[in-house]
Amino acid sequence: MDAELEKQAKEAIMANIGTFTKSGEAYTGEIVTMGIQTKNVRILPDDASPNENAPSHRIFVGRAEIGAAWRKRSTEGRNYLSLKLDDPSFTAPIFASLFDDEDGETYNLIWTRNRPTNGG
Repeated sequence: MDAELEKQAKEAIMANIGTFTKSGEAYTGEIVTMGIQTKNVRILPDDASPNENAPSHRIFVGRAEIGAAWRKRSTEGRNYLSLKLDDPSFTAPIFASLFDDEDGETYNLIWTRNRPTNGG
């Protein structure tokens, strides 16, 4: 685990909620939590917008678009995707990061919840 991820782990509660494989600039995989068990999730490139703040990828399950992703680079120079997943069935959007695994063949979707600052 690189230094940035170790720092995040100390400051936040992290969970692996998905596993993906990459083909070109597209990713395919699944998201599994207590409330979500979805296979055939597709993260597809979307570089159509000239706006530099626009998402680099769109996230689909079947025909439904459930989110967007942005290309990011960690302070250690590690590339990853920052995802925002949303659906009418969610109580709030889910924010997560897609990092390559140590094997270089799979990608893990890491969900992070910040620890409360009041100690509770």
